[in-house]
Amino acid sequence: MPLPLLTPLETALDYRFAAASLLRQAVTHRSHGASHNERLEFVGDAVLNCVIAQALFERFPSLDEGALSRSRAGLVNRETLARLARQLELSRYLLLGEGELKSGGPQRVSILADALEALFGAVFLDGGFEAAKRVIVTVYGETLQDADPEQLGKDAKTRLQEWLQARRFPLPEYAVTEIRGEAHLQQFAVECRIPLLEVAACGEGNSRRTAEQLAADAAWQQLQALPKTSGLRKTPTARM
Repeated sequence: MPLPLLTPLETALDYRFAAASLLRQAVTHRSHGASHNERLEFVGDAVLNCVIAQALFERFPSLDEGALSRSRAGLVNRETLARLARQLELSRYLLLGEGELKSGGPQRVSILADALEALFGAVFLDGGFEAAKRVIVTVYGETLQDADPEQLGKDAKTRLQEWLQARRFPLPEYAVTEIRGEAHLQQFAVECRIPLLEVAACGEGNSRRTAEQLAADAAWQQLQALPKTSGLRKTPTARM
């Protein structure tokens, strides 16, 4: 891939690499070549955890260590990373081997999450901690700004279910809409529907559980984007 094609990704990150080779390595999966992103992922994971820990520590001075740890885990898990990677359209820039491309690799949760961590690691090595911190805060955006410790320790399906139950809305419906790939490399597409609220969200993963979690998270994001004046947060409108 010619390096100029990676420029839009730099724009999305709001960071310009001094060493363009680091950016290329960050988007290279091991199936594509020897100079892949696994070492950068290792560095990025450490930097990400440090940045998120600092952000939570400063924002929630009353939280104890256990609550801080659970909140951090809710922000750095693979589902969250994959969702943020999709927002960056990271799959457009990934360099994958032919087998991974045919089996849905560009949309696989693990590949997207690992590549995003590798990007964070590449920025750290290229520009230092403060540069990596700025990029991480930029990528996380509202996800970090709207962080709620009471919700972050829960998986997406539990969080969505409890939100609906508290408002007496029906529970979400999950349906597998597609299964692709060979038996050992299947990719599942799941839709999460909340008909009463006219919410429908999709998620894809290499297991039905992962796809359901991603679909639930996408539905949760839709609900949080609804105008607060809609009354959904206060007024029950349906029976359980």
